[in-house]
Amino acid sequence: MSPLRVIAYGGGVQSTALLVLAASRRIDFVTFLFSNVGNDSEHPATLDYVTRVAKPFAERHGLALVELERVRRDGTTETLYRRLTREGSRSLPIPVRMSNGAPGTRSCTADFKIKVLGRWLKANGATKDNPATVGIGISLDEMHRVNRRRALAYENPVYPLLEHSPPLRRADCLRIIAEAGLPVPGKSACYFCPFHTRDAWATMARDEPDLFARACHLETILNHRRATLGRDPVYLTRYARPLGEAITPAQDTLAGLADLDDDATCDNGACWT
Repeated sequence: MSPLRVIAYGGGVQSTALLVLAASRRIDFVTFLFSNVGNDSEHPATLDYVTRVAKPFAERHGLALVELERVRRDGTTETLYRRLTREGSRSLPIPVRMSNGAPGTRSCTADFKIKVLGRWLKANGATKDNPATVGIGISLDEMHRVNRRRALAYENPVYPLLEHSPPLRRADCLRIIAEAGLPVPGKSACYFCPFHTRDAWATMARDEPDLFARACHLETILNHRRATLGRDPVYLTRYARPLGEAITPAQDTLAGLADLDDDATCDNGACWT
């Protein structure tokens, strides 16, 4: 049996560039797997882009863009937001910031992205002896995110943007998307992800106030639970203050000055691509 070849599609710039490269047969992949962590969790703009732009584009070019969900043993679908807000839950699967500003441990990417994709791979024939090739959208300017140590036993991660000749940067991905006539997607991540930069939070507060308020409300829910358990508060930013106090709506900024204040991000390419 030929090994599976898939792209871990995140709905962002780098993986959409891979979609375009596959459509023009510049890379040898026809299956793209989008693990949706929940319609109540993913940024709405990402979900809209996948549905309105990426899926129709893939279909027009003979590619399969498969949307996956985390399914529990009882057959129900679990979302990240539901896990966070489940009554009686003590877990914090997202990388909230502790009182000293340091990020806490997280399991969101592993549970809702990597393992979900892995189950699909196993169900479709991937094994330790016949591993699937999984393309990940990390560009040259993000090489620090390459991390093969987290590969599952039945997958072989590859990095088509880095293996391209010449290797491609994020700016190249933007050009590739534009040349295909597609709109540029935003960064793909949960709207409440603590890895958002200050600029991203401020832009959300300005342009998507309802979504920003939902993130503030989630932070409040988590801290009410922490207080009940006698634990220190946690935050969605590194500033040791509630989100609504730490962030003020952004003013318009010059191009290229965004996202300069934080370098923390998910390091395995499952999110933010």
